[in-house]
Amino acid sequence: MIGDANTPPPMQLPSKDDVVKKWYESRISMTEEYDTGAVVIKVDGIPIGTFGNFSASIGKAKSKKTFNVSAMTAAALSGKKVLTYEANLPEGKNKILYVDTEQSKAHCKKTLARILALANLPEGIDNEHLEFLSLRKYTPKERIEIIECALATTEGIGLVIIDGVRDLLFDINAPLEATQITSILMRWTDEYQIHIHTILHQNKGDENARGHIGTEINNKAETIIKVEKDKSDENISKVSAVLTRAQTFPTFAFRINDHILPELIEGYVSEPKKAGRPSKKEFDPYFDITQEQHEIPLKGYSRPCLTSSIMKTSRINLSKNFAPYLAASIRTRQQRKSLFSGTKEWLCRITGNSTDTIGEATATEPAYCFRLLYFIQGAYI
Repeated sequence: MIGDANTPPPMQLPSKDDVVKKWYESRISMTEEYDTGAVVIKVDGIPIGTFGNFSASIGKAKSKKTFNVSAMTAAALSGKKVLTYEANLPEGKNKILYVDTEQSKAHCKKTLARILALANLPEGIDNEHLEFLSLRKYTPKERIEIIECALATTEGIGLVIIDGVRDLLFDINAPLEATQITSILMRWTDEYQIHIHTILHQNKGDENARGHIGTEINNKAETIIKVEKDKSDENISKVSAVLTRAQTFPTFAFRINDHILPELIEGYVSEPKKAGRPSKKEFDPYFDITQEQHEIPLKGYSRPCLTSSIMKTSRINLSKNFAPYLAASIRTRQQRKSLFSGTKEWLCRITGNSTDTIGEATATEPAYCFRLLYFIQGAYI
């Protein structure tokens, strides 16, 4: 029906002249000279970032990705070597836009102070060459609009850091959204002739960047850097090249010193990868049981109140199909208390139980049953 509120507006097709213009602009000629893009960031003298391209850091949670990118930013801000990063922002393109989508303003200020300290610049005043944005409270659409506005109105930006590119999307597993975001990143780098470095989490179960956005970034990025904890010492974070369009830089490592700053570990030698398949980690029900596995035995359950008796009933009913998982998930009383201490108040709110009831249940029931009951309550974490 014409004029129906539910009917989407007709698609606005570009004019023929617009398409022809874009077609001619896209042609590559052997008689033309094209700018390859000035090198912006290097690691040990090896280029990893140029104008007109974007790169990414990936890593598991708490692998010190932000500390690593702070060092990269400090190198660009100071023009000096920080860790093994070197940067060269030319005159007129020597401003940095740092966008944080995850942290509160107080924590963002700590990151800003860290960058200034690494660059040996005064921490008590703002630096005219660094603009730091905290976009945590905004929607993905608003974040994109704010970044676009900053790029369009701020002269001299050469480097953009987006700490939390995942937060520019509503759904990281939506192929359309992932393609749109990477297209926006590529448009920004081309139109403004800047380099963008993004940060993205890895999947819990493998080494891949998370979601469809991770796949798209892997396919389009100039360089992918991985930050991970050293297997022999969790206080050490090592940085290695995953994907590059040029020469691969040597792996390096850093630790956090007494001043809460990343400090290079001289002479670090990365443990060589073993031949063949990687050894399987010890089974952990909290991470290794999939959502689909959880949902199978819960079919037909209503939404009961979370009580110790229901948990025991669930444990008995589930034992036939999930005996191995239940056996592996039973932990000591203290381990269970530690595991669920941070969720006790939240569990009370969604279930209507008292803190005493929840406290008793977390101490006496297997962690596996708790995770199942998140599904029963429709609140999987």
